[in-house]
Amino acid sequence: MNLSSKASFRAFPILLLAGGISFAALAQSEAGSSFPTASSRRAGNQPALPPPSANYRAVQQRLAQGWNTWDTNSVLTQVLLPEGLAIHVGLKHNGALGGDAFLGDVLIGRLQPGAEQVVPGPHAWDGSYTDLRVTWKGHSWRIQSAHDAGDLVLLATPLPSKPISALPPTLVVSVDFLWNRPGTALRRADFIETRGASGSVPVYCTCDPPSPHAESGDYADVPVAAPYFSVDFTAPAGISTGRRRTLAEIEAIVDRQHQAYEQSVASAGTAAPILDAIETTLGWDTIYEPNLRRVISPVSRVWNLNFGGYVLFDWDTFFAATLASIGDRDLAYANAMEILREETPNGFVPNLARPGGWKTFDHSEPPVGAITVLGLYQQFHDRWFLQDTFEPLLSWNRWWDQHRQKQGYLAWGNDGPTDPTNLDDRFRETGAGTIYESGLDNSPMYDGAAYDQKLHLMEIADVGLMSMYIADCDALAQIADELGRSAEARELRARSDRYRASLAMLWSEPDGIFLNKDLHTGQLSHRLSPTNFYPLMARAATPAQAQTMIQKHLLNGDEFWGQWVIPSIARNDPAFHDQDYWRGRIWGPMNYLVYLGLRNYDDPEVRRDFAQKSYELFLKEWKENGHVHENYNAMTGSGDDVKSSDRFYHWGALLGYVEYMEQTQPPPAAPPAR
Repeated sequence: MNLSSKASFRAFPILLLAGGISFAALAQSEAGSSFPTASSRRAGNQPALPPPSANYRAVQQRLAQGWNTWDTNSVLTQVLLPEGLAIHVGLKHNGALGGDAFLGDVLIGRLQPGAEQVVPGPHAWDGSYTDLRVTWKGHSWRIQSAHDAGDLVLLATPLPSKPISALPPTLVVSVDFLWNRPGTALRRADFIETRGASGSVPVYCTCDPPSPHAESGDYADVPVAAPYFSVDFTAPAGISTGRRRTLAEIEAIVDRQHQAYEQSVASAGTAAPILDAIETTLGWDTIYEPNLRRVISPVSRVWNLNFGGYVLFDWDTFFAATLASIGDRDLAYANAMEILREETPNGFVPNLARPGGWKTFDHSEPPVGAITVLGLYQQFHDRWFLQDTFEPLLSWNRWWDQHRQKQGYLAWGNDGPTDPTNLDDRFRETGAGTIYESGLDNSPMYDGAAYDQKLHLMEIADVGLMSMYIADCDALAQIADELGRSAEARELRARSDRYRASLAMLWSEPDGIFLNKDLHTGQLSHRLSPTNFYPLMARAATPAQAQTMIQKHLLNGDEFWGQWVIPSIARNDPAFHDQDYWRGRIWGPMNYLVYLGLRNYDDPEVRRDFAQKSYELFLKEWKENGHVHENYNAMTGSGDDVKSSDRFYHWGALLGYVEYMEQTQPPPAAPPAR
């Protein structure tokens, strides 16, 4: 979700849920007011995290090893873990009459005027091969990296371009240690000597020897404090660690690892392009988070910088775990475990978590944790993973029933006053704050919804929430069965049955679909979104109801079907033409959850068409620009038409993942009757 609209820090011009007040008016009314202040930059009043199990410690130890693009600040920085030794690649633009500039950090998808443009290429899970192209100030270049028996090599190649200066740019490669890790880096005559926690690692460059006219060493006026190499970037240059290598040797290593990557991807057969896209997406979005010493996959590095180093969103991170399962079991486990370890003192997974222990202490996000964990277990069969995740999942499941129930239904909400609280959240204890729990920040479904100030709930019985919750109960009950937790399994199935019965009351026979209900007026809402199909995921629709929903609504070109599927509000809804975030655009997580529902019913042709259309939408921007968009225009298929669609947001790859599932995973069998 984009930087102006995710969590509680955005100000979209959507209606405040209580009273129809715009966020802009709310912000204006608070002009001149100040935030409360805190004596520490860290959130207090939180219990210490329980120690991870030995099995999970081993997962993180395996992940946090060797060279990779671990640094959140730049995709052109390679870091050696656990030492924290970093090699940074930068570029200096030179002008004869002025206009010099230095690009020290490179990110995918920056939108500021004059920002670098990055086309990401392959990125192996373990960083054994990476490849990307950068364009900036008229310069274009390619950076490839490869592993060689524990060493790293980098190959920088200038590409044909239209320079805006007569002078060549300067390639600058600097070496230091990150995250306050102990170590030294010293420039010697023809290499950089480093010494860290596990010994010495020399770094070499194929750069030409320094000019004899330079006063000392390489000549480059750059804002770099660490030892560095610099060279006029008019020909390929190579960097190697461990021992000196020629440019030809570096090129041979890069080519060998490139071929190994291609062979690995090709092993997926017809699903190879999908595997390549997802491995690349997760590869570039995965970082090392030094404060808690963990490997995680936040939504994108651009988002990370705005939140002080990283941000983990609830359902986004569970989806990252699902995506990682396509090729890296440890990374899949790490993402699921780390978002669960962010659980608040009140027992729920927060909407977001960021450095300093700051979280959304008053609201969560959609409950997709148990279906994610069960899916990973069914794929990898590690019982310890169920044992590690069961208690936080159970606590979260109970929390929904205890805190989000109204008139026998579930509704989105917030918890009112909390301790601790997120001090910068202007939407605490407001109707506006409840919509963020849905994850659908400005969905037309919630325009003008009433707010119960006593219960802190949006007064809408929500079909999508109840469907996801029923699926969560059912998945967690299966996990309880696996662990021999029979009492908890009965408890979970009882809750599932109770809300399944409530959800059944929202079926509208004349409309042929489940509808949200306004709990303030008692009226059903006829504004349709993909969440109205989520009962398929929960197996809450009868086969006859499922067919009616599919034929009457999903395949209806006036509502959801078309070249690009499926829009976040029906095509005949007045808000569809806004194409503004959740007001009509297409989102990977919605397609994924609807696809899971289609797998539960016997309509293989619709399921195949749905998966193929999702994949075609993903491929359009992936092939053209290497982009994995947060959301896509439902009329044009573009993700680049607005600034509120991050260009490398990992859950966009769910559009490809549904086709991967269609090709590789048979639909699940119906559960036994209870």
